[in-house]
Amino acid sequence: MCGIIGYLGKKQALPILISGLRRMEYRGYDSYGFCVFNKDKEPFIHKKIGKISRSEELSNLTVEGTTGIGHTRWSTTGAVTNENAHPHFDCDKNIFLVHNGIIENYKELKEKLISKGHKFTSETDTEVLCHLVEENYNGSLEEALRKILKDIRGTYGIALMSKKEPQKIVAARLSSPMILGVGQNELLVASDPSAIITHTRQVITLDDNEVAVLKPEDFFILKEKPMVSIDWTPEDAQKKGYEHFMLKEIMEGPETIENAIRGRLIPDEGTVRLGGLDSVRNRLNKINRIVLVACGTAGYASKIGKYMLEEYAGILSEAEIGSEFRYRKPIIDKNTAAVFVSQSGETADTLAGIGELKKKDILTLGITNVVGSTQARETDAGIYTRSGPEIAVASTKVFLGQIATLAMLSVYLGRQRNMSLVMGKRIVSELARVPELAKQILENKEQIKAIAEKYKDFKNFWFIGRKYNFPIALEGALKLKEISYLHAEGGASGELKHGPLALVDENFPTIAVCPSDSVYDKMILGVEEVKVRKGPVLAIATEGNERIKEIVDDVIYIPKTLEMLTPMLSVIPLHLFAYYIAIALDRDVDKPRNLAKSVTVE
Repeated sequence: MCGIIGYLGKKQALPILISGLRRMEYRGYDSYGFCVFNKDKEPFIHKKIGKISRSEELSNLTVEGTTGIGHTRWSTTGAVTNENAHPHFDCDKNIFLVHNGIIENYKELKEKLISKGHKFTSETDTEVLCHLVEENYNGSLEEALRKILKDIRGTYGIALMSKKEPQKIVAARLSSPMILGVGQNELLVASDPSAIITHTRQVITLDDNEVAVLKPEDFFILKEKPMVSIDWTPEDAQKKGYEHFMLKEIMEGPETIENAIRGRLIPDEGTVRLGGLDSVRNRLNKINRIVLVACGTAGYASKIGKYMLEEYAGILSEAEIGSEFRYRKPIIDKNTAAVFVSQSGETADTLAGIGELKKKDILTLGITNVVGSTQARETDAGIYTRSGPEIAVASTKVFLGQIATLAMLSVYLGRQRNMSLVMGKRIVSELARVPELAKQILENKEQIKAIAEKYKDFKNFWFIGRKYNFPIALEGALKLKEISYLHAEGGASGELKHGPLALVDENFPTIAVCPSDSVYDKMILGVEEVKVRKGPVLAIATEGNERIKEIVDDVIYIPKTLEMLTPMLSVIPLHLFAYYIAIALDRDVDKPRNLAKSVTVE
């Protein structure tokens, strides 16, 4: 999503909307549109694919009206078509709305609305908002909007109008910029100051959860406070036919990756757009070092990110444990950016370092799943993984969202530096394929279940990997420990001979993550060291590698992809392996003992 502008005053709205949209062209977009209430208070709608600056139609358009909204769109949900351009409207063409952001739960909301008889004319998530407002409208546009905001998940900057209240524009924001412009006998709303700067320099920035109401020569802002009590528990959420939330969330992995990358990949340019970083883009251009700070599973995602950022963005990177970072005295200068990674955005050990670094004017970025979380509010800028709710204590799908986000960050920074167009295109196109490749692995879950049954009686496990899959070995061991209560250790394959081999015998199986990549031959050397000592080996290998069957006891195959993206595929069998062993041992997989979902204390 890209640019929003709205106007309410005494001047003709259409030229103001067009000029405002043109001033936001630098942000990039694929279609545009606007709605103006004419002098008879009827809506005039114009939506088109392409660039405003190249349109010959606009110079010939005339409409008398002093209230309107406009939008430029980058496609996210829905293809690039006239129908999918903004503004969108409801069944009766009473509500007209423009939106920046992503509505994560739009599919389930859309299904409910269709069951109530609503007719949709686009493929977008935004149109759901129009029908929700229609469903809740009772004479007050702002009250209808306030009601629906409690039902949606995601991010938004919104401006909307109603034919029944033609002298009013209502706006709202959550993690998507929106400002009000107060001029002489006119009011404006926009997502970017450049859109309104020629009309007024007096602006008010909307905060998250605020709703602004613009009326002739007047405006007011309603603050939406967070709910203080919740009358449902995680157990009330739908498992969609799965026995446990953890299995449901593992099966949602492909959709999670798809949500993370939706609307962010630019294949033709071999790059990505990360709107949450726009405000700090110039500072990011100057950094020469990145410190990633995280705990647990997020910490392993950060270790993968370190490899990506160094190899493809060419930036010196470090992955730090959050609980240790705050007690060190790290040497960090203003050419360093700190990236904090957390599923909940409330991890106390991770949050602790943000304030200290901000005091030193160090650029702080966040990668999190929870909109409005403490981390999202406290960091200078950030990226949401858009993974949706994760109920099981052991994080699975959010881990995939974090890796996908770090891959995009690597391309984003790499293309600012020395990454070639060819390499950028290759990574972006392959990243778009990963959700489908992940689905192929999940189709073999019964085979993985059978292998887990075979290994369930062992008491100790060793997980090994190299390079990008060394952190996956750590993650595989962590998941098995978390939910099965079995002893498991993860390590780098090259370190076996430096001590861990002393543990290996016929009762100590090794899970070897060895896809066909740049370190495959080195991984096989480690596997052979285990087999010589009679240790059972289960390998995660690339499809087509038949020779590995001659070396190991069991194999789970994953599809071929770029080396940097293999962690998103290789971890799925390990999550399923841990899940099925825990089920065989009758463990409480969703709520393992002694653990909490969000670690908000040290």
